[in-house]
Amino acid sequence: MILAVDIGNTNIVVGCIDGENICFVERLSTVSTRTELEYAISFKNILELHDISTKELDGGIISSVVPPVTNIVRRSMEKILNREVMVIGPGVKTGLNILMDDPRQVGSDRIVNAVAVVHEYKVPAAIIDMGTATTICIIDGKKNYIGGAIIPGARISADTLTAKTAQLPKISIEPPNKLIGKNTVDCMKSGVFYGNAALLDGMLERMEEEMGEKLTIVATGGLAKALIPHCKHKIILDDALLLKGLKIIYEKNQ
Repeated sequence: MILAVDIGNTNIVVGCIDGENICFVERLSTVSTRTELEYAISFKNILELHDISTKELDGGIISSVVPPVTNIVRRSMEKILNREVMVIGPGVKTGLNILMDDPRQVGSDRIVNAVAVVHEYKVPAAIIDMGTATTICIIDGKKNYIGGAIIPGARISADTLTAKTAQLPKISIEPPNKLIGKNTVDCMKSGVFYGNAALLDGMLERMEEEMGEKLTIVATGGLAKALIPHCKHKIILDDALLLKGLKIIYEKNQ
């Protein structure tokens, strides 16, 4: 069994993987001021909530897009595991062929998601990850990572709208009762929620046109569960996608 952790700009996804079984998926807030000990306590508490002892864990792996937090989390995991933890980066074998201008610029979370999709789903494929930013990554029919798009996330869009206007309030990211809102809050919810759903549909349609073929579409990330069902495309929700990718990479490097 391994402890797998993905450090994002807003959340840290934590999970345990036992063979083919994802034991749990939990989320912590990413806080750069937290200490090594504080993260270690959080990880230990999560494991205890799921009745898992640190003695049952054979190792750990991290992917991260927040460099200032990476080593703090790595040391905290090593503190509770009493062994070295793998960090996705140069020198780690992924088996993924990245056809980008500079492959080093591709975020480790996008690489991990792509590895999982190549192993789990039919290609060509599009991967939607809805976090602080919404990313769409494309895998071609030969299982190459060929690029994608980075879009301001729904939460960033809503917060910016509030911050840059005098009379618009903060809102939750959820669908209003009707698409055509009858008050300011519902109008904002409609714009942010259904606007993002329509944005994804439009991007996917254009990407399929450019590819000249239909794509298997897989979505993951904190907002995906709420928003993806309102898209018109057939999209597979896989909340554990990133953990599956981390498991594959961990095993490939043993």
